[in-house]
Amino acid sequence: MNTFVAILQRITGMIIKYIGVIIIAFTIWACWTPNVFSWTVSYTSIFLGVAMFGMGLSIKAQDFKIVWANPKEILLGGVLLQYTIMPITAYILCQALQLPTDIAIGVILVGCCPGGTASNVITYIAKGDVALSVGMTIASTLLAPLITPFLIFSLGGTWVDVSFLALVMSVIKVVLIPVLVGIVIHHFFGKKLEALLACMPLVSSIAIVMIIAGIISVNVSKIFTAGILVLAVVMLHNLIGMGLGLIASKILRTTYPKATAIAIEVGMQNSGLAVSLATLHFAMNPLATLPGAIFSVWHNISGAIFASIRQRHKGDEVAMPTDFVGESE
Repeated sequence: MNTFVAILQRITGMIIKYIGVIIIAFTIWACWTPNVFSWTVSYTSIFLGVAMFGMGLSIKAQDFKIVWANPKEILLGGVLLQYTIMPITAYILCQALQLPTDIAIGVILVGCCPGGTASNVITYIAKGDVALSVGMTIASTLLAPLITPFLIFSLGGTWVDVSFLALVMSVIKVVLIPVLVGIVIHHFFGKKLEALLACMPLVSSIAIVMIIAGIISVNVSKIFTAGILVLAVVMLHNLIGMGLGLIASKILRTTYPKATAIAIEVGMQNSGLAVSLATLHFAMNPLATLPGAIFSVWHNISGAIFASIRQRHKGDEVAMPTDFVGESE
C-alpha cells in the first residue's frame, strides 16, 4: 500500500508541477477536436464539486490554526483584498471597455469568485508563505456562499437580472457542501484513507482540466471571434489584481513571503466556479463561460512568470504542504 501511495504522490506531483502546460495542451486539443470534450459541459457542476471535495480532503485541523494564527493577513488578502480588488476591477474594466453583455457577465463572475487553490502551488514556487496562502484560500472559499452571490447580484445586475438566492444555493451545493464533506471525512477517516487522500489532488486537477476543455470545445467558433478581446480583458484583470495585491501588502509592510502570497492569492481566482455559475445561471448568455475558461489558462501562465520573477529576490525559504490540492482554478 505504501508503495502504491508513493507512486500516486509522484504522479500527482508531476501533474501539479506541469498543470499549466497540461491545461494549454488540452485547450489546443479541445479547439482541434471539440467533439472529444463537448460532453463534459453537462457535468460542469459535478466536476467542480469533485474538485472542491478534493480541496476539503486536503484540509486538516492544523490548517484552521493557520487562519487564527494570521488573522491580519488572512482578513487582508483572503477576504478584504480578494473581495474588493478583483470584483471592482472587473466592473471597471467592463464599463470602461463597454464590453458586450455576455463577456461582461463572465468577467464579473471571475472577479467575484474566491481564490483558487492553484495559488498555493504558485506561492510555493515563488518562495512565498504557503501556509498563509492555504489559509487565505480556505477563508475566501468558506465565505464564498454569501459574498460571491452578493457581489454578482450587486455588480452583474447592471447587465442582466440576477437571482441572489439561486446563486447562494448553487455556491453552497458546488463549493461549501463538497468542501465540508471532505473536511469531515479527512478528520474522521484520514488515516484509513491514505490512498484516497494521495490521489484526490490528481482527480481534482483532472476535473478542472475537463471543465476548461469542455467550455473551450463548445465555444471554438466564438473563441476565434471574441477570444482576443476576452484574453486581453482577462490578462488585464489578473495582472491588476496581482499588482494591487502586492502594492497593498507593501504599504502594510508585510514580509516578502507574506506579500508574495497575498499578491498571488488576490490575482488567482477559482475560475472553475465562475464557469459553473455561468453554465447554471446565464445560459442565455453563452459567452459568459468564456472568461472563466480563458482565465484558467492564463492565470497559470502569469502566475508562473510572477513566481519566477519573485523567486529571484532574496526571501525566506518555506515548506510546501504535501497534500494540498493543486488544481487550476
